[in-house]
Amino acid sequence: MKHLTAVVVFLALIVQGYAQTYTPMLGNLEEWHLTTCYYGCLNDVYFTDGDTLVDGKTYKILDGYHYISRTFLLREDIQEKKVYLNLKAPGHNQEYLLYDFSLEVGDSIHMQNPITPFPEDGGYFILDSIVAKPLVNGNLHDFFYLSPSPSNTISTWNAVWVEGLGSLSMITAPGGHPDFYGVGQISCFFKENELVYTDLEVVDECVSALSIAEEQALEGVILFKPTSEAVCYLKNTARVKNVEVYAIQGNMVKTYSNDGNDLVRLDLENLQQGLYFVLAKGEGSEKRVFKVIK
Repeated sequence: MKHLTAVVVFLALIVQGYAQTYTPMLGNLEEWHLTTCYYGCLNDVYFTDGDTLVDGKTYKILDGYHYISRTFLLREDIQEKKVYLNLKAPGHNQEYLLYDFSLEVGDSIHMQNPITPFPEDGGYFILDSIVAKPLVNGNLHDFFYLSPSPSNTISTWNAVWVEGLGSLSMITAPGGHPDFYGVGQISCFFKENELVYTDLEVVDECVSALSIAEEQALEGVILFKPTSEAVCYLKNTARVKNVEVYAIQGNMVKTYSNDGNDLVRLDLENLQQGLYFVLAKGEGSEKRVFKVIK
């Protein structure tokens, strides 16, 4: 009887340990591809870029897509399995609870979708089911399937979260419905430049838009941008042979050659507002990447 009791306790501890396993969303670098299809498909990319401290709490800075203001800050409480959004404004900060991965089936949550096409107050949703699925990295991630509560008169669509990734709609829309032919749906997700999640329904492949930042750097080259001009400059470019400008979607929009000049002028006049990557190339594999916002 003692042996049977010991086995039961041992199994209970195993189950409890598994149940407490949590895959954090935020690390050093995350990259989401949000795909929308109207007349053709477009990939918008947003990512975490650096840390900041607000009211004694550490946040990750969200950048790219329409988060280029860098005022969208994410904070994760790993112990509570919750993710928060802080909208930073002069003299005022407002924090929203975006995700609660401690929810159990049947629990409800008040959905908030700040600064998205969805209602900011999305009403209450109920967690209908949790399904563990293997992702591209081979690890199991819990998928949370939620639907509006019977009393919800605001939202009429379902939502899907993935533990370690967030909403399959926009990250700031936990109550948003993922739809390639609507507001958008996550097609690719990278963590630390490793592909974790992919949905190839409307895209051919997943390629990190930030991967070029891993190339070997040219020492001494700097980028500066006068705030009053739609141009930027690379300085100390005597060893730079070519300069390429990439949109956040990964496509090259401009290219320049350089023949020993110490200053290269990059014209941004005809580019849409947003985040761009400037790739300076030297001899052989010498490269350096800069980010510039128009």
